[in-house]
Amino acid sequence: MQATVEQLSEIRVFVDLTPAELEHLQPYTQVQKYSKGEIVLHEGDRLPPKLYALLGGSLQITKTATTGKETILRTLPPGEIFAAPALLGDGISPAMVTAERDSIILTVQRDALLEAIRQTPEISLRMLMVFNSRLQQLHDTVHGLVSERAIVRLARFIQYFASQGTESTPTGASLKVKLSYYQIARSIGITYEECVRMFKSLKSVVTYSRGGKITVLDAEKLEAIASGTSELHA
Repeated sequence: MQATVEQLSEIRVFVDLTPAELEHLQPYTQVQKYSKGEIVLHEGDRLPPKLYALLGGSLQITKTATTGKETILRTLPPGEIFAAPALLGDGISPAMVTAERDSIILTVQRDALLEAIRQTPEISLRMLMVFNSRLQQLHDTVHGLVSERAIVRLARFIQYFASQGTESTPTGASLKVKLSYYQIARSIGITYEECVRMFKSLKSVVTYSRGGKITVLDAEKLEAIASGTSELHA
């Protein structure tokens, strides 16, 4: 099924395209639905030359080490692009992509995308900004695993997802994305039990509710922990 103009306009890198430009892309698009828990891409899959983007739902990106340990690299919200090697690399999926919830994936054939970039170069700039942000996040994650305390990594992890969107509540800013203890622990390199203990130690700064709802009660204290200047990081 082809994407609609409205669906194309929801992808971050296409936000400034005119309806006519989006209509030009339509014949080269495809929309596919995935159920919760369904694998979208396996690590090592050969990728067709397309742009991959998430229209609705949530995707979990995981990487498996040679030891068999699986690490969550990130969780993607709607509007984000992924599977960069399909466009810019060797065409091999570097990680596994799983539908965290019922999700809708949109793809655009590479040749059509390149033509759109030729007409609107800003698309390529926005794509580079996305990929640069991902590289920086990966660098920070690796650096943190090597040299930072776990509570600092947790604080930065919460800040990252808070930057993706929050909702105002009477007690503070609630993250729009829901994250389980298990997801968080695997993302920052700690055990499930350590994750639970750390959230208890941060109860005056952030709260964790059933269903994975995280609310930031004190953004300044969270920043102090993330920067390593708060006594809570000891």
